[in-house]
Amino acid sequence: MKLLPAALLSACCVTGAAHAQEYLPILQYHHVDASTPRSTSVSPEEFKQHMDYLKEAGYQVLDLATALQSIRSDQPLPDKAVAITFDDAYLNIYENGFPILKEHGFPFTVFINTGPIERGHRSFLTWSQMEEMQKSGGVFANHTVSHPYMLRLEEGETVDQWEQRIQQEVSDVESLLSSKLGSTPKMIAYPYGESNEVVRNLIRDQDMVGFGQQSGVVSKDSDFANLPRFPAAGPYAELSSLKVKLRAKPMPLNAIENGGDFANEQPVKMTLTLKEGRYRKYDLNCYVAGQGKASLNWVDDNVVVVEAERAFPVGRGRINCTMPDQSGRHYYWFSNVWIRTASEQRYVTD
Repeated sequence: MKLLPAALLSACCVTGAAHAQEYLPILQYHHVDASTPRSTSVSPEEFKQHMDYLKEAGYQVLDLATALQSIRSDQPLPDKAVAITFDDAYLNIYENGFPILKEHGFPFTVFINTGPIERGHRSFLTWSQMEEMQKSGGVFANHTVSHPYMLRLEEGETVDQWEQRIQQEVSDVESLLSSKLGSTPKMIAYPYGESNEVVRNLIRDQDMVGFGQQSGVVSKDSDFANLPRFPAAGPYAELSSLKVKLRAKPMPLNAIENGGDFANEQPVKMTLTLKEGRYRKYDLNCYVAGQGKASLNWVDDNVVVVEAERAFPVGRGRINCTMPDQSGRHYYWFSNVWIRTASEQRYVTD
C-alpha cells in the first residue's frame, strides 16, 4: 500500500485538528459534468460547492490508502477526517474535477477500468493525465479491466472459468498500475458495488482492500473487503445531504445477520446486534429502497430484527439504518445491499 512520508502524514493528521476520530466517511463520485447521466454526475459548480464547503468547514481531506492503514493499526485520524473517491476513469474528472481538487490541495483516489484507457477512448483518462494528477495528490486504483458484472457467468462459462476470469480482471489492472504509474495502492472498487464471498476472499488473499456501493462509515470493525462509501452525486448532490453524511458515525454493531448477498421472492430481513453502551436505540430508523420504513422488532435491549414489507424487484435493493447519537448532532449509519437475480442473468449465487 502506497504510504505518505511520515512528516506529511503527521501534518495531514494533526494540523487544525483539536480532536481525533477513529472512523472515516468516504465520498463517492463518478462524472464531474453537467451533460452526463444525472444519476452518477455532479456539475462542476456542484463539485466546487462541495469542495469549498469541506475547506471552509475545516474538514481534513486525507489520502484514502493512508487513512485506512491508520484505522487498521489503531492510529487516530484528525477530527473531521474525510476521503474523496471517483469510480471509472472519465476524462471529465481531469477536465472539471482535478482543477478544483488541485486548487484546494485535496488528495483523491480514482478507481479506473483500464479497458477503455488502453483502447484510447476519448471520454476516458490517459496515462499521461494520470501521471500529472499523481503529482498533485491523485492516486489510481483498481476498478477491473472491462467493468463487468463480476458475479455473472458469461455464455457457456463454468464457475471455475468465471473465477479465473475475475482473477484476471483484477490482476491485469494491478500490473498496469505498477508498470504505468509506478505503484498500486492495492484497492479495488467493485463494478456496480457487487461482490460475493468468493470475490471478497480473492481480494483478501491478494492483501487488497475492497469497496462496495453501500453507504456508511469505515471503522476498524468494517469488512475491509467490502467497505462502504457515501454517494455524493445525482440525487445526493445537495449540500444539505452531504453535510449529514460528513457528520455520520459507524453504527455500533457487534453482529449482523443478513441472510447473505442475495434476495429472493421473500422480503429481506436482517438482525442487528448493538454493542453495549448508551444509545438512543429507540430512535433507530431503517428505510427500505422503494418502500419506506422497515419494521423493527426489538428482541432484547441490544438486538433488533429489521424487515422489509415486500420483496425487492430484480436488481440491487438496500436498507439504510440511522440512529442519532446522544448529542443529536451526528447519526450512526449502516446500510446493507442485496441482489435479486433473474435466471437469464446467470449469477454465481453460491
